[in-house]
Amino acid sequence: METRVAVISIIVENTESAERLNSILHEYGRYIIGRMGLPYRECGINIICVAVDAPQDVISALSGKIGRLPGVTGKTAYSNVIRKVD
Repeated sequence: METRVAVISIIVENTESAERLNSILHEYGRYIIGRMGLPYRECGINIICVAVDAPQDVISALSGKIGRLPGVTGKTAYSNVIRKVD
């Protein structure tokens, strides 16, 4: 199996989606390398950056689930780092 390193940048404008977002991230927790969250209170949004190391299809599924949440925007940047994992 091959995994790829990627970063998913997330902006949460609707805080009512935060609980579902955290649930999704927990579901994919084994692939998450690290996570950083910044509340931007002046604008009423939260900015989250999630680094992952996962198979391409898993990254796409995670990004897709995040993007379907109301008031949540997510964009994924992929590295060229590909690892073979047994």
